[in-house]
Amino acid sequence: MNQLFSVEGKVILLTGGSGILGACMAKHLAREGAKIVILDRNEEAGKQVADEIRTEGGEALFLYCDVLQKEQLEKNRQDIVDAYGTIDVLVNLAGGNMAGATIPPDKTIFDLDIEAFRKVVDLNLFGTVMPTVVFAETMVKQKKGCIINISSESALRPLTRVVGYGCAKAAVSNFTQYMAGELATKFGEGLRVNAIAPGFFLTDQNRALMSNPDGTPTDRCKTIVAHTPFGRLGEAEELLGTLQWLASDASAFVTGTVIPVDGGFDAFSI
Repeated sequence: MNQLFSVEGKVILLTGGSGILGACMAKHLAREGAKIVILDRNEEAGKQVADEIRTEGGEALFLYCDVLQKEQLEKNRQDIVDAYGTIDVLVNLAGGNMAGATIPPDKTIFDLDIEAFRKVVDLNLFGTVMPTVVFAETMVKQKKGCIINISSESALRPLTRVVGYGCAKAAVSNFTQYMAGELATKFGEGLRVNAIAPGFFLTDQNRALMSNPDGTPTDRCKTIVAHTPFGRLGEAEELLGTLQWLASDASAFVTGTVIPVDGGFDAFSI
């Protein structure tokens, strides 16, 4: 059997692993034989994902984690190494947006809540930087490891409304490319850093923007779909192929990339 895309036996961490996309990724990787660590502030949801993986016969561990607290992350790292002896893959999913960091149609940039903007940047940028720095120390010691950041379509081109989120995710993409060079040139080719830039998927975070209370698409959602050659939103499962490729040795010569998975949104214009 060809093992090129195998993640069997790999210890894979997912920050923010209890969300819609994170849970889908975690369950898939567990079915592929990986040992999963869910890192999340939401204990109830995180434990539920881990329990569901174990119920299906997979191996999973939940650890409470605040991605903005370095001491907490260092404790998580020690707990993981104690449990599994290694860290092979880190998927930085923790992130999000808040109303004050957006500009709705009836407001302007002068209505921006700077504190909300700062919180969104902290969560998305520093919430990627800090886990990367902490968990990469273990990877450097073993001279092998893979980091997969989650960027966004809003990092590739500025979208209306989501100014804080877009700026933060653009920084995540830049940090991804910086770290790819930093780790490979100073610690060896066994260290890889890449990012996935999802297009538009319906999640708990964007549901209010994309879906009306009765479940019908909002005008914004209709505009997005009209600008997507595939003519629809993405399904969480459609991220899994790119995720597994990046997590496996199939992408051994791939680092510093930001890969759109967007149904053609970024490639399309009129």
